[in-house]
Amino acid sequence: MDDLKEGTVGSQSGRKGGFPRWGFLLIGVIVVAGLSVWLLLCRPAASPDSIPEVGVAVADTSRLDVYEEFEGSIRARQSVEVTARVEGILEKMLFREGSYVEKGQTLFVIDPRLYQAHVDRAHAQLDRAKALKNKADRDLSRIRPLYNQKAASQLDLDNAEAAVECAEAEVEICRVDLLEAQVTLGYTRVAAPISGYISERMVDVGALVGPGGKSLLATIVRSDTVMVDFSMTSLEYFKSRDRHVDFCCEEDEDCLDKLPSCVSITLADGSVYPYKGLVDFADPMVDTATGTVSVRAEMPNPDGLLLPGEKTKVKVLIDVLEGVMTVPSVAVRGERGSYYVYVVSADGVVTKRPVAVGSKSGRWIAVKDGLAPGERVAVDGFEALAKAKVVKPVGVPADSDRKNAAMPSEDRK
Repeated sequence: MDDLKEGTVGSQSGRKGGFPRWGFLLIGVIVVAGLSVWLLLCRPAASPDSIPEVGVAVADTSRLDVYEEFEGSIRARQSVEVTARVEGILEKMLFREGSYVEKGQTLFVIDPRLYQAHVDRAHAQLDRAKALKNKADRDLSRIRPLYNQKAASQLDLDNAEAAVECAEAEVEICRVDLLEAQVTLGYTRVAAPISGYISERMVDVGALVGPGGKSLLATIVRSDTVMVDFSMTSLEYFKSRDRHVDFCCEEDEDCLDKLPSCVSITLADGSVYPYKGLVDFADPMVDTATGTVSVRAEMPNPDGLLLPGEKTKVKVLIDVLEGVMTVPSVAVRGERGSYYVYVVSADGVVTKRPVAVGSKSGRWIAVKDGLAPGERVAVDGFEALAKAKVVKPVGVPADSDRKNAAMPSEDRK
């Protein structure tokens, strides 16, 4: 009996001394929760360095010159074809193809022997006519005294006077024939009609040229100044006229400095041509087929960078807006047909604000409503702005062409 009691007591003591499995789990949860609370309480506060930096620009009222871009083509200011005006065998070519030639410089020589013979014959005929005139003058000088002495009839006097008059006319005819022969002989030396760059020859030495052969010998272009042709829609043209954009100011020597409306073009490599030109002609009629107005600009080409026939992009002033609110175009964001900007206060608080925009010119865009002068708008860091409520504003350098409304540096979209 005593042994049974002792065994029972020992068994109960073993159950009390053991620890359940779920107890270990509860202790683990308590430890993890405690560590999490400790980490949250002990974590350092956010550092000011973690606030994102965002570039900002100041909204300001200024003049905005609105430019438009057009497709244009370059042509020489003057292009003249060199042709053979007389028929003959081409004997000489006295220039280097593609070189610069001066006005009056001999370019080609056509066989002159036939035309020299015409000149010699005209000389001889003139000499004969002069000799006949001298004889007629002597006959008249003999007849007139005889007529006064009644030794010659009136008919004799009339015949003598008529002979003198005919001889004078024959001299004039021969003189004109000689001049014509000399001019024709001169055509055997083909001279440059203008100064400029000459093309390659169209015929070879030894070929028959002139009326019975090939007349076109070469072409000379004057390209120190070139013309740029382009077309603009009638709406753009009349809009610019309504805004008093003066296309032509050739009478003003300081026009290039006063008007930023001068034409600017782009070279084949995409760079902006260093010289500016002026529109000197706009067609007063609208092309009914295309609805466009043909416009021509004159562009200096002292370095010969512009080649006739080359295609280019032309930028022309079409509108002038005075006293409009402008911001960098990169600051304006689009969303479902509407526009907005991020306004950044002095203490870095960001506000997303809807705006109404107007005309765009290169890096600048007009804001018609939604901004006040002096407010700062974000121009970069838009990914951070979409999440952050506070940013560190960093001013971007002011652009000098804002007030000048200079030519835009990027293509108009």
